[in-house]
Amino acid sequence: MRAIVSKELSDRGVGQRYADATTYVTSRQAVSAVGSFGPVTATTATSAWGFGLATVDPAGGVLDVWFPQPALGPAPNDYHAPPEVCALEGRDHVREVDRTVVHVVIDDLSTPPKDTADVWLRLHLLSTRLVRPNGQNLDGVFGLLTNVVWTTLGPCPVEGFESVRMRAHEQGTAIGVYGVDKFPRLTDYVIPTGVRIADANRVRLGAHLAAGTTVMHEGFVNFNAGTLGASMVEGRITAGVVVGDGSDIGGGSSIMGTLSGGGTEVVSIGERCLLGANAGVGISLGDDCVVAAGCYITAGTKVTLPDGAIVKARELSGEPGVQYWVNSITGRVEATPRKGPGIELNTALHAHD
Repeated sequence: MRAIVSKELSDRGVGQRYADATTYVTSRQAVSAVGSFGPVTATTATSAWGFGLATVDPAGGVLDVWFPQPALGPAPNDYHAPPEVCALEGRDHVREVDRTVVHVVIDDLSTPPKDTADVWLRLHLLSTRLVRPNGQNLDGVFGLLTNVVWTTLGPCPVEGFESVRMRAHEQGTAIGVYGVDKFPRLTDYVIPTGVRIADANRVRLGAHLAAGTTVMHEGFVNFNAGTLGASMVEGRITAGVVVGDGSDIGGGSSIMGTLSGGGTEVVSIGERCLLGANAGVGISLGDDCVVAAGCYITAGTKVTLPDGAIVKARELSGEPGVQYWVNSITGRVEATPRKGPGIELNTALHAHD
């Protein structure tokens, strides 16, 4: 990668690149309650297992699987399903679905998921902070997941849902619909400790939220994406994107992803960065970078450097200590070295004990 044409910047070298680290796998350090997970530490585990409660439709399709206590490592031979999970098995006559206990074992997290229950375990591994984004293979997940009606009574099949609504009303039960999608809300399955989520509809299961993270009402975090430390999220973190400790994703801002639109570069945001309101990036930011409000930088954006040279933004991807903005007189996107450390978050807003 070409360094910025300025000795002050070129001497710094290439910034930290979270997206290049594709083997991030972490292990749970403490479980404070079922579905509520505490801090984690790094490990080299490459397998996982868990007992889950699956919701199965009349055609045998798996609508969801809830794993109260997923785990890394090989599954023990003498372990049995927790009795409190087994007690939840049975028929739901309103939704016309069956709830059944399943035992899922993933021998190698670097291989693609084998079936729907396998995908659900991998999503839980992310949201319980056992595995970091991009730390496991998620190829083919959309083809394995079922489109589901997510309701106040639980997941329902799309086909025949109006009959479910009628049965609920016949029993005097109002049924609300959160959405029709393949991914549910994170908070319906996992409550990570030390975080705030202002609108639960804006965070999908499979999001990785580190302790100290605040997701405000307009923030959004997709699956296989999230934060690695205390962060303010008021913009969009798309699939595959990781945000470093102490960074602020400003209101209405956007980080480009690879799920659609032909993009191929996995973007990461370093530590102590600020992505200003309504700004956006399609390149990675190293530590201590600022993108000014309203400045959108794609990989092909032409950027003017301090010495007048013009480069494509992809050549600056991952550089630390850079400030980007649009010159209000010339309309050019410019980059210049920043002095000192990056931004500081308001600690009072991120103390979520």
